Amino acid sequence: MDTKILHTLEYRKILNTLIGFAQTSMGKKKAEQLEPNSDLEEVKRLLQQTDEAFTFERLKGSPSFGGIVDITASVKRAEIGGTLNPHELLGISTTTHAARRLKRQIATLHEDEPIASLFYISDQLSEQKELEDAIRICIDDNAEVADSASVTLAQIRRELRGGEARIREKLDSMIRSSTVSKMLQDQLITIRGDRFVIPVKAEYRSYFGGIVHDQSGSGATLFIEPESIVAMNNKLRETRIREEREIEIILQKLTAHVSEQGEWLLYDVDLLASLDFIFAKARLARELKATLPRMNDRGFLKLKKGRHPLIPIEHVVPIDVELGNDYTSIIVTGPNTGGKTVTLKTIGLLSLMAMSGLFVPAEDGSQLCVFDAIYADIGDEQSIEQNLSTFSSHMTNIIRILKNMTPKSLILLDELGAGTDPAEGSALAISMLEHMHQTGCRMVATTHYSELKAYAYERKGVINASMEFDINTLSPTYRLLVGVPGRSNAFAIAERLGLPGYILDYARGEVKEEDQRIEHMIASLEENRLTAEQERQKAETLRQDMEKLRSRHQAELEKLEQQRDRRIEKAEEDARSIVDKARAEAEKIIADLRQLALEEGASVKEHKLIAARKQLDEAEPEKRKKTVKKTAAPKARAIGPGDEVLVYSLNQKGHVVEMAGNKDAVVQLGIMKMKVSLDDLELQQTASATKQPKQKPVTGMKRTRDDNVKSELDLRGANLEEALMEADRFIDEAFLANLGQVYIIHGKGTGILRTGIQDYLRKHKHIKSYRLGNYGEGGNGVTVAELE
Repeated sequence: MDTKILHTLEYRKILNTLIGFAQTSMGKKKAEQLEPNSDLEEVKRLLQQTDEAFTFERLKGSPSFGGIVDITASVKRAEIGGTLNPHELLGISTTTHAARRLKRQIATLHEDEPIASLFYISDQLSEQKELEDAIRICIDDNAEVADSASVTLAQIRRELRGGEARIREKLDSMIRSSTVSKMLQDQLITIRGDRFVIPVKAEYRSYFGGIVHDQSGSGATLFIEPESIVAMNNKLRETRIREEREIEIILQKLTAHVSEQGEWLLYDVDLLASLDFIFAKARLARELKATLPRMNDRGFLKLKKGRHPLIPIEHVVPIDVELGNDYTSIIVTGPNTGGKTVTLKTIGLLSLMAMSGLFVPAEDGSQLCVFDAIYADIGDEQSIEQNLSTFSSHMTNIIRILKNMTPKSLILLDELGAGTDPAEGSALAISMLEHMHQTGCRMVATTHYSELKAYAYERKGVINASMEFDINTLSPTYRLLVGVPGRSNAFAIAERLGLPGYILDYARGEVKEEDQRIEHMIASLEENRLTAEQERQKAETLRQDMEKLRSRHQAELEKLEQQRDRRIEKAEEDARSIVDKARAEAEKIIADLRQLALEEGASVKEHKLIAARKQLDEAEPEKRKKTVKKTAAPKARAIGPGDEVLVYSLNQKGHVVEMAGNKDAVVQLGIMKMKVSLDDLELQQTASATKQPKQKPVTGMKRTRDDNVKSELDLRGANLEEALMEADRFIDEAFLANLGQVYIIHGKGTGILRTGIQDYLRKHKHIKSYRLGNYGEGGNGVTVAELE
């Protein structure tokens, strides 16, 4: 793309904002090098990356690129045999660690929300855990070689600390001596050139001997290394040299490790730069409140509420513009300072942003085109040095555009034909517009010439547009009106400002009849547009009022239904309370009857008491099911045997076993069968659409009591799965029969059946407690369960 166009449309200012959102120096460099692309597939790929990063930030927040530094120079130096210092090695370690962290974050989100492009990039990051750990062991967070780097280094540093301690101890005893302390300037130990010294007054120099390493500015103090510790300092110096050699060996080993992984590390740096750059684009989109545009390469663009990104959002006036379907050229007319130039720049800059893989500040559904080039002649570029007038500079640019443009170009022309005689200028403008229009390129041009309004009106594929002007306030509204040519408004403005009427009348008489006819036509169009706009606003207001009314009625209806449900629930609770009270009284009477039978030897059948209690339970009113809103659907065929159905009241799926009359059906729900009303069923799949799985035959089991009242279940000989199914059915039957205690016979054997049954009983909601059988009940071969 021509750099002059990028400058004219202020593309660099967008890049500067983008650079500010990058977190690493590598990402900033990529942002600085960003240019528009003319390949549709490549632009779509870039936009997809931005969209995925936008999704990531929306769901997980902005990822951290902290710790990532540009290690390119360090890695290349390692590859040519240089030794890296601790700071460089620490930078490599933090970068590889941050890369692994970022890779995990993207992979985690990709599992829930596909972000294929970001995942593809991050998945190529190498796992340098071994190198990272090796550096971490040797280099601490302060970029110092740690004692743990090697056994030899740890030993040398222990010797250093021991030697320093002995020297300090020796000097400390010396300066505390009353004889020596009076010869010292200060009672302290200091270091000069890695050697321990003491500050001695100059007049006592001969007393100490040893070596003078420094003196104060006044010469009154000498920093002397006493003769008694010279040998100790020498040994300490030798130890420090050994330390330096060991550190050099450690750094060389780590550098060699870096060199081995050099190719992967350089590749990782490039991948991290790309990820940082992509997330910077997403942050720019969030800052501009921008959206993802749809792209095409057929010369079509459609901006919905497009905003110039460099104008504050609270001040900018959005534009709606469409180009490339019914018309390929737009001629914008209207007064100065009306926003024509901003409109041109908005169209051009948003096209450049989209071609660079950036979101554009416009509403969802906006479309933009990938052009092979964008050309613009905007602003006054006259040059005194080149002896070019305004007209000459415009013509120079337009001639260059005419030489390079193609049918897939976008051309933006500001004040076409300005700067010369109006008659000649308008003729030239019409000629150039006609040539560009015949070429087939997309074009938006602004002008003051009224002749161009007639040209746009007569040419197919060319349409007039104008910037709206409020006559009442004598100020522009900056709204683009496509299909309506602009008016000069000179007479109206002059009249509002107080120009005498006779002057205005004379001026109107000087205007050609054809021009007056055009102005009247434009005024009529403007009046019709304003009327249509007012009607549209009224219709929109009415629609919103109706929507609010519908929402309010819907809310009131839901409120009434909730009140009805609450009242019915309260009535059910009251009825249930009455039944509970009656049950308690009945239980008391039954208990008294039993006691009486025991005392008088009367015969009261236990099963009759159980039957009486069951009848009392059945008298309890069932809780009413809340109204469930069902989506209106075409009437389904009748439910029949084998069909898969949904039981509303239980929210469970099952299969119809058989029909029980015209209103009920027997439904298989897991291991249970129950009769259900057809009104409580919804057909899911017909018998022809799904095959009923064959029931696995269950081993026959011996029951030790009559089936009417079962208190024992013999599971011996069954496997665990079959036993659990039978136990589940048995406990349900016992619970419905109000049995207080049951016996489950599983035998002793290996204990697998006993353990499985007891694990099942521990979790069962109807089991209050359980135990192994006592002496006489079967011992370890029987589990006795007490029901709720």
